[in-house]
Amino acid sequence: MQQHTDRVAIVTGASRGIGAAIAERLATDGFTVVINYAGDAASAEKLARRIEEKGGRALTARADVADPDAVKRMFDATEAAFGGIDVLINNAGILKTVALAETSDEEFDRHFAINTKGTFNTLREAAKRMRNGGRIVNFSSTTLALNLPGYAVYNATKAAVEALTHVFAKELRGRDITVNTVAPGPIATDLFLSGKSEELVAQFAKMPPLERLGQPDDIASVVAFLVGPDAGWVNGQVLRANGGVA
Repeated sequence: MQQHTDRVAIVTGASRGIGAAIAERLATDGFTVVINYAGDAASAEKLARRIEEKGGRALTARADVADPDAVKRMFDATEAAFGGIDVLINNAGILKTVALAETSDEEFDRHFAINTKGTFNTLREAAKRMRNGGRIVNFSSTTLALNLPGYAVYNATKAAVEALTHVFAKELRGRDITVNTVAPGPIATDLFLSGKSEELVAQFAKMPPLERLGQPDDIASVVAFLVGPDAGWVNGQVLRANGGVA
């Protein structure tokens, strides 16, 4: 574990998958990490203990990002514990593939509430609370470039996130805060693998020229770059980390 910095990072949806990998990587890089989760307290606490056992600092924070009051409480708790916020990683999201014509109102609303409004809620709070010199990383998806059947509503939520990124980066002018988006390709997480046959998973794995599924650590490395000192001139961009699939 590296020496601690005084920088504090909130990672949403961090109890498992890509979010957990990001939290661990940032802790290794010296960040104090706030592990946000919506329901899986056991996994979040286990991750926090693992980080602390390696010499890092971590706090778990239960909050449904779709609820603006819950997001405000999470920011309040972070400031109370650590004095401020320097990094926001908007990783929380859901995915259910279904044809547009068969999508219920409830499923449409659920996707936009978490994927889009959840990102909006944290960005709005960050605009008021983040320390100057901060870093924000949102999450989109390479599915936007693939236009696969069944992804219409999910893609719409992520297209909105990319739009928020481009505009918000300019609205924070003068504060030395960068806002970027990572758009992963197929990553071997429960979110991606759930409901897919072995044959379909193998098909996705062969799509990139690198002929494999991405791993959570692949994305954590990209995020670590964007929040680190070497990415200070990268702002308002969408980085498609997908092994060359699109």
